[in-house]
Amino acid sequence: MPAIRLLSPRLANQIAAGEVVERPASVVKELVENALDAGASRVDIDIEQGGVKLIRVRDDGFGIGEADLPLALSRHATSKIESLDDLEAVASLGFRGEALASISSVSRLALTSRTEEQEAASRVEVEGRDMDARISPAAHPVGTTVEVRDLFFNTPARRKFLRTEKTEFNHVDECVRRQALSRFDAGFTLRHNQRVIQSLRPAANALDKERRIGALCGKQFIDNAVVIDAEATGLRLWGWVALPTFSRSQADLQYFFVNGRVIRDRLVAHAVRQAYRDVLYNNRHPAFVLYLEVDPATVDVNVHPTKHEVRFRDGRLVHDFIFRTLHKALADVRPDDHLRGAVAQSAVREGSEAAVVAGSQSAYPGVAGQAEQPASRSWGETASVFDSRAGSAQPQPPQHQWQARDQMGFYQSLNQGGGLATAQQDAPAHDFAAGQPTPPVDSEAEPPLGYAIAQLHGIYILAQSRQGMIVVDMHAAHERITYERMKRALEAQDLKSQPLLVPVSLAVSQKEAALAETHAGELQQLGLQVERIGPETLAIRQVPALLRGADTEQLVRDVLADLIENGQSDRVEAVTHELLGTMACHGSVRANRQLTIPEMNTLLRDMEATERSGQCNHGRPTWTVVTLSELDKLFLRGR
Repeated sequence: MPAIRLLSPRLANQIAAGEVVERPASVVKELVENALDAGASRVDIDIEQGGVKLIRVRDDGFGIGEADLPLALSRHATSKIESLDDLEAVASLGFRGEALASISSVSRLALTSRTEEQEAASRVEVEGRDMDARISPAAHPVGTTVEVRDLFFNTPARRKFLRTEKTEFNHVDECVRRQALSRFDAGFTLRHNQRVIQSLRPAANALDKERRIGALCGKQFIDNAVVIDAEATGLRLWGWVALPTFSRSQADLQYFFVNGRVIRDRLVAHAVRQAYRDVLYNNRHPAFVLYLEVDPATVDVNVHPTKHEVRFRDGRLVHDFIFRTLHKALADVRPDDHLRGAVAQSAVREGSEAAVVAGSQSAYPGVAGQAEQPASRSWGETASVFDSRAGSAQPQPPQHQWQARDQMGFYQSLNQGGGLATAQQDAPAHDFAAGQPTPPVDSEAEPPLGYAIAQLHGIYILAQSRQGMIVVDMHAAHERITYERMKRALEAQDLKSQPLLVPVSLAVSQKEAALAETHAGELQQLGLQVERIGPETLAIRQVPALLRGADTEQLVRDVLADLIENGQSDRVEAVTHELLGTMACHGSVRANRQLTIPEMNTLLRDMEATERSGQCNHGRPTWTVVTLSELDKLFLRGR
């Protein structure tokens, strides 16, 4: 066996660089984080050839003293933590003391810095096999400039793994984008091959913040976003979440920050997916920019060298808080929120700011005119089902017998074991006959979806409003209304369990069996009675009456898998809602059913008062708007 020997400092740093420095974007991330930790209000990043030839990061922070310059390039040297207590409550972005040493081991690095107390700046350079630091005087304002040249020049194997110049710069651009979203108080400039790509001023107020969001995430995102800000039990979640109609084919517009640090966390991703569960179509992905503020002592950031992952001390509390906040925000979205986004997008397509103002939608909330109609609304604010400018109380949607009486009896029979067939037979039809007369279209109290004027092919409802023409898929809209009412009715009652005549024996691992035994109470709350009858055997004795026809074994396995991965499970709720969605689909108004004008208006008013009415429970849109400006463009009016 070969003798054990101590690795040279250079080789040790290159090994560490394999974890910290994956590509030029990794270098930019570490250097920008150091600049922000140094109190910089301005960060300038210059890139050449995608970062392979040159990466220069200049800041106006505190700077580094001349005596500390050689130590700054040493491994495990940092000014951000000193003891174990500091490590357990890290508030800075960097703290490991590995970045500069790792970068200097695979590049030609020069660091120039000056503190406010120094009369002149100093420059330290590292190059060569022994990585000896050479210090010389230099001219530099207060702050620090780090130049990284010829990345991976001494590790050809690593350089071969780099992609094209365009691809590598796209990664750098995305890295700067994340840092700019994390710190609104700092300005950022990004240049590639002497061409300015990003130039962002510090955002001092809400208007500037939304301008930065619009510049980095696209104006359509901010036009279709709902502002949230919630606090509970020492946690604060704020930011912007896009409406479900602004979903993406890829998860490329999802930014989540914990105490200013961008992270990718499975717990957070699960909470967001759960909140968007029945409003996204198929495999679409939500868009959001969210900021979670917690006590640094309750989150461990020392999980991975890249610091992209964190571990929460009370993960379940954080998960539930994120889910409840987003779920509430999406539930409070009403058609007028969707309508403002649609009008704003129409104005953007035409390039007309006048059209934006006409639609009561400014480019960014906070400018003149915002008081009348803000671009995005906090979920904590209450909104009338009619236009807020009416100034007078408006009649509420009629209460149907379906909601008051028939639905209760329907669920009682279902929970007593009637099953899906009995539920479908007992499900009452929606009472459209209680429709209200149509007020004049030019009424001051026009509701968001306007007033029905006709039915098209027995499928769509055509409505007229000040914005233009609104087209409603009556089956999809009624499906969402019915689905939400069924969920509320189910929540009003306890989930009934039904004993199995013959208990189902289930072979599992010892870990799963122990988990089922430990969480027996939680499983009972889900309507599942599961007992451990052997080291690797479970017995299922009761299941929810609503799911008696489901695959019981697979359901329990899925619940246990969720408990192992996330510490909790919403599998029973998801399957229950899936069944309710199927029942709502079959119980909703069908195509070719002729509705009267009052019946159509009743459906529109119900949509305005129903949570998540912009999509059916399958995620399909329930309505769309064609603005007057778009109609004028079709017919060349005004030209």
